[in-house]
Amino acid sequence: MSAALETIQKSDEVLYEVSEGVATLTLNRPDRLNTISGPMLAQLTRLLIQANEDPAVRVVVLTGTGRAFCAGLDLVDATQGSGIGSEKQASSVSVNIDLRNTPPTVLFAMDKPTICALNGSAAGYGMDTAMGCDIRISAESAKMAAAFVKRGVVPESGGTWILPRLLGWAKAAELIFTGRTLSARESLDLGLVNEVVPDDELAARAREVALEIAANAPLAVQSAKRLMRMALSEQFNDHVHHVYLQFLQLVRTHDFREGMTSFLEKRPADFQGR
Repeated sequence: MSAALETIQKSDEVLYEVSEGVATLTLNRPDRLNTISGPMLAQLTRLLIQANEDPAVRVVVLTGTGRAFCAGLDLVDATQGSGIGSEKQASSVSVNIDLRNTPPTVLFAMDKPTICALNGSAAGYGMDTAMGCDIRISAESAKMAAAFVKRGVVPESGGTWILPRLLGWAKAAELIFTGRTLSARESLDLGLVNEVVPDDELAARAREVALEIAANAPLAVQSAKRLMRMALSEQFNDHVHHVYLQFLQLVRTHDFREGMTSFLEKRPADFQGR
């Protein structure tokens, strides 16, 4: 793909850019440490869906502006009677809540690979959102905290499902029940992040990994992610059946032939996503 910038889109609270097959979504409330608001959630959902449906996008990078990735709920708005978690909102919440188009569920359902470039603190919802990405690359100064119980709530955005699967029950229970803050190195030791890099190298390293993924056959990458997600709830015999069905479809693609030919010709493959 061309190295030239393909798309730039700006909104109040989320930035969206596509270049060389990589869509970068940036949480953009630096004055509020990228804490969540209703408009931010709506924009993030829309842009995640847009990236997943855009054939020009092969990988998604999620990051934040300023010194935080996302510090969770905007407690200023909530305590002042506006925003998520305020008494005004709580009094009008329906007993029937549609969660199909919220960022955690959309992020989980995406077939495009997702990378969190953890530029700073991620607490509560911010930590859950980072955990919802496939790969996490952390800046040295970044911290994470499952601080929900310190605010009187539970991990409402996927943490109780994700953390036990990543860490095992006992360690997940320790983090969730204490709300403890973890340094980048502690997160690396636990396996919560893939790697830790100096702060000024984070964006470049995240893009380097994204481009490495984007250079591969996109249909195969997306199928692999879809199968990994299916495997979370399937028995082995059922799962290998689904793998074989995906395999039969992939060997009929242009990219499969290109992959074989480029290997034999000892040259980089030019995958077209078809």
